[in-house]
Amino acid sequence: MTAYVNGVPVPGDVEDAKLAVVRELLRQRAVEAGFLDPGAIDNEVVEAAIEKLLAQDVQVPTPSEAECQRYYEAHLEEFRSGDLVHARHILFQVTPSVNIAVIRARAEQALNELLADPERFAEMARELSNCPSGEQGGNLGQIGRGDMVPEFESALFRIDALGILPHLVKTRFGFHIVSVDRSIPGVDIPFEHAREQIAEALSATVEERALRQYIAILAGRAELLGVEIDAADTPLVQ
Repeated sequence: MTAYVNGVPVPGDVEDAKLAVVRELLRQRAVEAGFLDPGAIDNEVVEAAIEKLLAQDVQVPTPSEAECQRYYEAHLEEFRSGDLVHARHILFQVTPSVNIAVIRARAEQALNELLADPERFAEMARELSNCPSGEQGGNLGQIGRGDMVPEFESALFRIDALGILPHLVKTRFGFHIVSVDRSIPGVDIPFEHAREQIAEALSATVEERALRQYIAILAGRAELLGVEIDAADTPLVQ
């Protein structure tokens, strides 16, 4: 599939084309703004020009002290040091070749069976899990924050997470049945120590939104053929 940006061809498959179109939109805008020679083809030169363009056109305000304080108070659970859990899981892996609805239904059935008979967890992990931990009854050992993918971690460290969780946990790997066998709370991190981290996170969120809006504006001004780009579908900032 070949997409076109103001008559310039941008080849690639459906997903690659979106990323390539965003880059071409930015390249053309960098040329228009005087940051890039129209004939430049060196990738490093083009990327440097795009960075200069974004630094000029996408302004991200620094979060205020009050904004950082509000975020801290609303997300106290994020600012703890040393939280630990001992957990087990059963993974129902999702791959491109599987029927997701069937896999999910099987995982739900297994979860309901375990909620009714928790003592069977190790047995069912050995039988059903697509994770090597299944050979150890699903045991993941001691887990700290940052050890797992975010969506799995958020389920492990919920305040009420103890025992077999009553719902499946969906991650990029598939569906998990999770048992939190022990939770060891950590120590609260003072706001003064967390402020820089909070400011960076808030700035990143604002920057993402600004980039999406900026690219949507560029796309709205351009003549696009073969692909659609909008603020909610911008691969540059996913």
